[in-house]
Amino acid sequence: MSFPGRPALISDAERRERLQSLRRKMETDGIAAVLLGSTESLRYFTGLVWHQSERLLGAVVTPTALTYIVPAFERSRVETLPHLDGDIATWDEEESPAALVGSLVGPRGVIALDDALPLFIYHALAGTLGVGRLADGTQLIRELRLCKSAAEIALIKYAMELTLEVHKRAHAVMKPGIRASEVVRYIDEQHRALGASGGSSFCIVSFGAATSLPHGADGDQVLEKGQPILVDTGTRIDGYHSDLTRSYMIDEPDADFARIWRIEREAQQAVFDAAQIDAPCHRLDDAARAVLARHGLGPDYRLPGLPHRAGHGLGLEIHEGPYIVRGNATPLRSGMCFSNEPMIVVPDRFGIRLEDHIYMTDAGPQWFTKPGKGPTEPFG
Repeated sequence: MSFPGRPALISDAERRERLQSLRRKMETDGIAAVLLGSTESLRYFTGLVWHQSERLLGAVVTPTALTYIVPAFERSRVETLPHLDGDIATWDEEESPAALVGSLVGPRGVIALDDALPLFIYHALAGTLGVGRLADGTQLIRELRLCKSAAEIALIKYAMELTLEVHKRAHAVMKPGIRASEVVRYIDEQHRALGASGGSSFCIVSFGAATSLPHGADGDQVLEKGQPILVDTGTRIDGYHSDLTRSYMIDEPDADFARIWRIEREAQQAVFDAAQIDAPCHRLDDAARAVLARHGLGPDYRLPGLPHRAGHGLGLEIHEGPYIVRGNATPLRSGMCFSNEPMIVVPDRFGIRLEDHIYMTDAGPQWFTKPGKGPTEPFG
């Protein structure tokens, strides 16, 4: 049975509004065209989903037109896929897609490039059109994607709640002797059972000392009695990611694990409390590290302590802006969505990462999912 309450998918009307916002920024910045590659930004603006390959497939956005750039033999496939209405311009195998882009834009004007385009496409464009006509489209595109709409937030919230249910089911099957690979497989099955057709977009399951490695260890671990457990997983709904981590024990924890778990939770709460409209992103990372320092951990990136940033943005990409990291002065705005995961690593012993996500509203931060209660109670 599918997880209840699934929200509507992103509408074509919303995508057209995104394109109009992009065109307004193009006019302000003096940009003649934007070239989107086979990236999440192509999906964001047009709804077309295509995996990057050695052939350019994307779209050119001008003030008056949306034109898809498509290898000729792929045209029939593209026509069957969901996408906003637009012209389709094709190129054959011996032809230059860079020249096709140039013909659509004309002999003058700056072309802003999707920041996720591969370097080989940049070189082809530079060789054909000249470096002077090419501009970095990062700010142009990313600024529009940074703050999520109500429809995007609804999809992310649904994906998060679905994955939280999967976490609860995985917690229920944890027992000594179970293999990490069994849990990974079970989590994928449960994502699918609840209606996430792509299953798990990723899954990390670690036991014991391997939990001190933020992205897991090689090999297939077996859970032993009294070991810490770390599970980090997510899925995608209409392209939007969930990403949740729970760290816990199924046995009564020793004093050290319980103490570090509670410091981790305190640091996570400090990030949430610091997440106020107009606060710079670095202030949230600073807040987490201040908690750790008060408890004799760190400072900075030293271990035992927090070895990485306190969080990352999330949407169509699992890691995107805004990054909750030292030095990032970007002010928080309504609609921004990001993780809250100030992991504490005790080398060669254990690591504790409690990862929930926040979305910003005019009134301040809101949790997508409630944090855990304690070292043996990982759910709110």
